[in-house]
Amino acid sequence: MAYWSSSSGPTQQLIKGGRGMVAMSDDNIMMKQIIATHTPDGREVDVKPLFFLVQDILNRATFQVETPEVQMEIEDKTQQAGLIAMVDAISYTIDRISCEIAYKALGGSDAHATTVSLFNLLATYSWDAKLVLTLAAFALNYGEFWLLAQIYSTNQLAKSMAILKQLPSIMEHTGQLKSRFDALNNLIKAMMDVTKCVIQFKELPSAYIQPDVAAFSTAMAHIPIAVYWTIRSVVACATQITMLTSLGHEVAVSTTEAWELSTLAHKLKTIYEHLTKQLVTCYQYIDEKRSLEAFQMLLHLFETIHVDNMKILRALIYAKDDLLPLVDGASKKRVSIDVLRRRNVLLLISSLDFSHEELSILEQIYLESRQQAGRLESHSEVVWIPIVDESVKWNETMQKQFEALQASMPWYTVHHPSLIEKAVIKFIKEVWHFKNRPILVVLDPQGKVVSPNAIHMMWIWGINAFPFTSTREEALWKEEIWRLELLVDGIDLEILGWIREGKYIFLYGGDDLEWIRKFTKAARSVATAASIPLEMVYVGKSTKREQVRRITASIQVEKLSHFWQDHTMVWFFWTRLESMLFSKIQLGKADSLDPMMQEIKKLLSYDRDGGWAVLSKGSQVIVNGHGTIILPTLLEYDIWKEHIPVKGFDVSFKEHHQKLHGVGHPCCRFEFSSHFGRTPHSMTCPECQRVMEKFTTFGCCHDDQVPGSFSSSLR
Repeated sequence: MAYWSSSSGPTQQLIKGGRGMVAMSDDNIMMKQIIATHTPDGREVDVKPLFFLVQDILNRATFQVETPEVQMEIEDKTQQAGLIAMVDAISYTIDRISCEIAYKALGGSDAHATTVSLFNLLATYSWDAKLVLTLAAFALNYGEFWLLAQIYSTNQLAKSMAILKQLPSIMEHTGQLKSRFDALNNLIKAMMDVTKCVIQFKELPSAYIQPDVAAFSTAMAHIPIAVYWTIRSVVACATQITMLTSLGHEVAVSTTEAWELSTLAHKLKTIYEHLTKQLVTCYQYIDEKRSLEAFQMLLHLFETIHVDNMKILRALIYAKDDLLPLVDGASKKRVSIDVLRRRNVLLLISSLDFSHEELSILEQIYLESRQQAGRLESHSEVVWIPIVDESVKWNETMQKQFEALQASMPWYTVHHPSLIEKAVIKFIKEVWHFKNRPILVVLDPQGKVVSPNAIHMMWIWGINAFPFTSTREEALWKEEIWRLELLVDGIDLEILGWIREGKYIFLYGGDDLEWIRKFTKAARSVATAASIPLEMVYVGKSTKREQVRRITASIQVEKLSHFWQDHTMVWFFWTRLESMLFSKIQLGKADSLDPMMQEIKKLLSYDRDGGWAVLSKGSQVIVNGHGTIILPTLLEYDIWKEHIPVKGFDVSFKEHHQKLHGVGHPCCRFEFSSHFGRTPHSMTCPECQRVMEKFTTFGCCHDDQVPGSFSSSLR
């Protein structure tokens, strides 16, 4: 029985022989002896085809005939001819190994001495070749043994040969020998596992891994040990078969014990686990090196001028020609990347957590663009690129989620998330600042990025933002003014009708039902007293959807004001507002002093803290105020109503609001989720114009809040 440890320091080798337990040399001395026999002459043997052949033989040659794990079928005549030529070149060596093992076994040599003699015979071969050639010699004899065992009852030639090898007698005593054959099978599997692992180390690309890599150097130091114990195990297995066929089952049962084979199997399993850990580390190292190389290639590609967008799109989506990587959203058929050649391509990048609201609005905008025949939009295509968390193992739930999203999209989609390489994901996250929220990267017909994220333009201006370039984004902002249409766009056509009629309109929001009751009551009272046409619309809150639904139900029952029954409209209102701020952040103008951006920032801040209201007369916004100022302004109508005949309702309301605001205006607070790609480094408060303090907070999800968000506030 032999004990071996991979730990540092010598370990005693104890072999049970005819004279009891005899101490052998320790591992260090033994391995020095083995390494001394290793004098490779540089010849290269393509061991992989031979290993597959050996694996096929050993999988089929078992005590209990099972379905083979590997079925080798060589149908290609050229491939078959190559394998035959290769075997022909090494058949002499294989025969010598086979004879050496059989001779030593019959001569009574101990396993170590036989193993050393094989290393001397194989001195000029590489470590992996030593292993595979030895296994081939074993497979030749072991395969013959089991081939005869499987067919001797049906083939007269096999029957005669089987009698010479005492197979009928052995088969009659399979009950006694079962544990022996089970141990043989387990050891053979362990031998194959270690050999496969050694071959995999040999195949590691030298361009990506060098000897100074810790995991690689550790494995290289252990491979001689692995090869020694695997060949030693081959000797043990071959000795068992030789003794069975030469001396009969009675002698085999009395002189050989299955636990010796089990001990070797345990030893090889330990070696295999150790090497496998190093191999996994090496693969990770190579993967990182390749990913870095691919990442650098992407950076270079985007810095280079191209005649069309094919190189860029192939690098991003799928570079090979062995499959069609896209699915046409209209026909649901697989198509090639060529359908995007020289088109404006909008890369819709998202995780699988794509909200119904986002998808619904995007689809509406997309279909509208398709319906406008003859427009430039027809020369643009949208492609969904799904990004999944690499640390999460792909499962059936994710597959169904992906398939449902893909089926609902009318544009092109990537066939499967697995097509997107790790380097591409790194590029998308680090260069295009994708985190979790969808982004829309726009490439021109030459593959140049003309907008790092046009999703904000899409939400704010829809197809009017075509061709969705940063230049177009700046131009659209220059055309905008602070008006009610900017806030509601086409979300509610009834509001646009009120604007055309020149009515006074209150847009208001918040999650305090009591404040809403007081505000709407006061607003109606003032409108009646001042004899002005007033409409009110509750637009909810960007978060706390369930609470907003409850408030909406109360507004409906109590008939407090107009409201949006479709909560997608509420979502779109707040998404557009956020997009206005993020559009400015992307353009580097989040803190520009134009009045419009200050008002947008106020609204977003008010939404985080209590109620608010925007009063307009037709299109013109009169007041954008926090609930703590708006409500007192209404309640103090008797104080400022005397100015209405001279100044008008709108001016009188605004002046009194500014008077109250000057006494106790609230400073602003913003929260940017960690799921947003780009966030400002600093911001000024739109109320007091001072630089805001920045805080980073981490916490749990509550309602629609996202963990890992950070707040900027002036306290």
